[in-house]
Amino acid sequence: MNPLSGLTALDFGQVYNGPYCGFLMAQAGATVIKVESLKGETLRSNNPKASATYPFSLLNSNKKSLAINIKSEHGQQLVQQLAQKVDVLSENFAPGTMAKYGIGGQALTALNPRLIYASSTGYGNADGPYRDYLGMDITLQAISGVMSVTGEEDGPPLKTAAAFADFIAGTHLYAAIVTALFRRETTGQGAVVDISMQDCVFPTLATSIGSFYAQGEQAPRAGNRHTGNTLSPYNTYVASDGYIAIICVREGHFKKLCQAMDRPELAEDARFHNFAARCQNVIELDAEITRWTASKSRQTLLALTQAHGVICAPVNHLAEVINDPHMTARGSLNQRHHEALGVIAQMRTPLRLSDDTPPELTSAPPLGANTTEVLRDLLGLSHADIATLVGQEAIAI
Repeated sequence: MNPLSGLTALDFGQVYNGPYCGFLMAQAGATVIKVESLKGETLRSNNPKASATYPFSLLNSNKKSLAINIKSEHGQQLVQQLAQKVDVLSENFAPGTMAKYGIGGQALTALNPRLIYASSTGYGNADGPYRDYLGMDITLQAISGVMSVTGEEDGPPLKTAAAFADFIAGTHLYAAIVTALFRRETTGQGAVVDISMQDCVFPTLATSIGSFYAQGEQAPRAGNRHTGNTLSPYNTYVASDGYIAIICVREGHFKKLCQAMDRPELAEDARFHNFAARCQNVIELDAEITRWTASKSRQTLLALTQAHGVICAPVNHLAEVINDPHMTARGSLNQRHHEALGVIAQMRTPLRLSDDTPPELTSAPPLGANTTEVLRDLLGLSHADIATLVGQEAIAI
């Protein structure tokens, strides 16, 4: 039995943040019901095959689809009834969206005191000057300071192409839900969970903020070099077929790198004999390393560095990432045939427990595919009841 087997969740998640939390719950064994408007959530777009877009398929496998119009009185009543039958409701709408329709955290936990109502927003639902700001990944990278420390020294601030703010918030949302469920085992009481994307991003700046405190000012952007200018080598280096990343966090690592390079004398060179000297002479050191890496392939460099105990990895292209042999061997990536997309790489949960096998991946459901099933099984509605709701434009099937 999976860890969350027996639990039922209503997942109102949109785009990446909320849906990733729902995916983690589904992979842990919960029955996750994805609740969407009658037009479907943003990632479906207006394409008739939109339920098969790759991001949507990645984040919404192992879920059921329920299409409800929460702007209608009948739709709101359905959500209120469903909230009394489930364990968790998660959403990442703008603050106050659900409350505006009478289905916010306070209203629904009053109806079901055991409910875990979990919300993830850009800046949280508590009071504060940013509370009502709309937040997306790029704006959170901006306001949190991440963009200010990302990029080349003489270039503009840059975002990371990875939507890490969205996904780290989804991970925290899942963690908070599981924490609240654990507390409920003792107290019997549910909770209203409030996750702020800004709160989640702050800890990722530990190195940069540590450097700020130590130096009394913000250091220039460092590109791929260490943001605190306290580690070297710490960079990506040109290979004959791309780039490779190398980092040395102990003096012993640098000596091992010199051995891998067949240049042991560099470890005794006054310019490079300790971290302070290497950081002072980082341009010269990076040039020495590049002279070595530029003539060799990424795989040759990886083999040499691994053989000598150096922390190193190739900069992989996406075509390599989706076929990664290690993630495939671990079962983290599955190559699945999708009815509309063909063969695609789908992820399984990164959360691993001994003696637990996550459920097999499924395709994301078409919009409203499980509306009849969910309302029949959870609320006992008849086919006539469902037909009436469809006529009232409260649901779609």
